[in-house]
Amino acid sequence: MSRYRGPRFKKIRRLGALPGLTKKSPKSGSDLKNQLRSGKKSQYRIRLEEKQKLRFHYGLTERQLIKYVRIARKAKGSTGQVLLQLLEMRLDNILFRLGMASTIPAARQLVNHRHILVNGRIVDIPSYRCKPQDIITAKDEQKSRTLIQNSLNSYPHEEVPSHLTLRPFQYKGLVNQIIDSKWFGLKLNELLVVEYYSRQT
Repeated sequence: MSRYRGPRFKKIRRLGALPGLTKKSPKSGSDLKNQLRSGKKSQYRIRLEEKQKLRFHYGLTERQLIKYVRIARKAKGSTGQVLLQLLEMRLDNILFRLGMASTIPAARQLVNHRHILVNGRIVDIPSYRCKPQDIITAKDEQKSRTLIQNSLNSYPHEEVPSHLTLRPFQYKGLVNQIIDSKWFGLKLNELLVVEYYSRQT
């Protein structure tokens, strides 16, 4: 299944806020309308919707998400927590969290178009897994810096998570450590996602 490229507002009306997909928010009362319209949800549907939240927020294909679940299963610790850590440490998500891109799709485009350096080298793979001590900067070109500056200006970012440091005047971000669970920016029950995939992985 390919990456979703359809109307973004349609997804947030059904699933709730997805800050990585779009900055828009559902109109007040739309969640209640959806609940009244849909009636009682089955256990399968509840798990499916949690999975869809994760997938659309991080902009993943179904195949990519299954791959991350499999990696998380093999790692030590809670599968759900490890899964979220893997997704949060993606380069496109780090750029979004720093405020250097307005959404994760915008961050993906920056990376694909070779505007981003990691530790001084161009990285054009949005799924690149960042590590503690990584230094993320804009390429030393006016166009690259202008794109990032526009995002920093247009979307005054909320508090940057403690595992990251932003140096806006240097167009630079630092990865201090693996993300702490309290900083996950999505209202989600990751255990339901793991349960959804339990029969597929």
